[in-house]
Amino acid sequence: MAWKKTGVGEIRPMLHLLMPLCIHWVAEEMTVSVLVDVVTRALCPDESTCTQAIYINGLQQTIVGIFKMVILPLLGQLADEHGRKPVLLLTISTSIFPFALLAWNQSKEFVYAYYVLRTISYILSQGSIFCIAVAYAADVVDDSKRAAAFSWITGLCSASHVLGNLLARFLPEKYIFPVSIALLIFCPVYMQLFLVETVKLAPKRDQDSSCFTKTINIFHKRFKSMRDAATIVISSQTLRGISLVSFFYELGMSGITGVLMYYLKAAFGFEKNQFSEILMMVGIGSIVSQMLVLPVINPLVGEKVILCMGLLASITYALFDGLAWAAWVPYLSASFKVVVVLVRPATYAIISKASSSTNQGKAQGFIAGVESIASLLSPLVMSPLTSWFLSKSAPFNCKGFSLVCASICMVIALCYACLLKPDEASNCGSESADDIEAPLLGDR
Repeated sequence: MAWKKTGVGEIRPMLHLLMPLCIHWVAEEMTVSVLVDVVTRALCPDESTCTQAIYINGLQQTIVGIFKMVILPLLGQLADEHGRKPVLLLTISTSIFPFALLAWNQSKEFVYAYYVLRTISYILSQGSIFCIAVAYAADVVDDSKRAAAFSWITGLCSASHVLGNLLARFLPEKYIFPVSIALLIFCPVYMQLFLVETVKLAPKRDQDSSCFTKTINIFHKRFKSMRDAATIVISSQTLRGISLVSFFYELGMSGITGVLMYYLKAAFGFEKNQFSEILMMVGIGSIVSQMLVLPVINPLVGEKVILCMGLLASITYALFDGLAWAAWVPYLSASFKVVVVLVRPATYAIISKASSSTNQGKAQGFIAGVESIASLLSPLVMSPLTSWFLSKSAPFNCKGFSLVCASICMVIALCYACLLKPDEASNCGSESADDIEAPLLGDR
């Protein structure tokens, strides 16, 4: 039946995961377009170009990247060892506090405090929510149908972004943060009540040990788990290759994401409404491409071809934005994001197929950690380069030159993607006797 080909049947075991995640993404997305105006108004009143905001965002991205190198693989390991649900509850709750500050006050001091709390929130949640959600999906969905399931996760994320931007477009600014906070609080409550754990935990074996011994054992176990995760990735040709693809893709795309709205505001005077329109356009197209198109074409062409298509579109997207000569060009460039969004589900599927059932969290978390290295490096170049070319001292007239430079990283990612061999058997990483868990639905 047609509905089975689109992967609709695959989301049934994940309904209590996807519902709170969708609401969480709506709540976060509805603040994106208004944050640019709030931050610019607080830090650079009566100025169209806010260099201070560009540098603060770059600093935030760098700090987050530094800590995520350790936190993301660690959260992936904890999800494998102690269950998906507690890690999801932790990560999904972190966004409440920074937005509560802006709901209370939007002065300069509170904006700085927001950045501090939001940085901590990003360290724990950025990337990790997707990684744990993908590991959860791998627990309950058959191997041959995971690409469709992953595309539904990313597609519902896009749908949430559309709804979030609709709310931002039509909701008065003073109501945006209170509504967002209410939705953010609902998500962990729902998850605690209804989400079923998919990891079967073994009983603890060191209950009678001293506190010092327990501490030593924890550090030893974390080191061993980190080493095992690195071994799993390094010993697999597919996982090594996709790590390089993810690194260079994230190096370019995170750099663009960090400065794009401030660049559009400075170059073309974009405000909340224009940002919301572009984000809604991208979101609507992404829903179709991820939830309908990808599940149909994936059995025909495979994840590698889809990944290469997405990377090629990302290069075009970066060049159109960087060389934009009129205010309508960013709208045209945004249409390529409809294909760019296929990079994520294709990547998750390749990683999942190259990993054993008990190492899903480790593999996804380790490669997410590799991406975090890229996300900390990109603002070191993108923030000063963007600020320089937006200023009057630019060496030549190309305000989006930093975005053009970012496209080079995507070209490198495409070259590595063309060399991938994603059909490698999922036997990488030995499953040692010390493993304390196995997915409840691991034998399918």
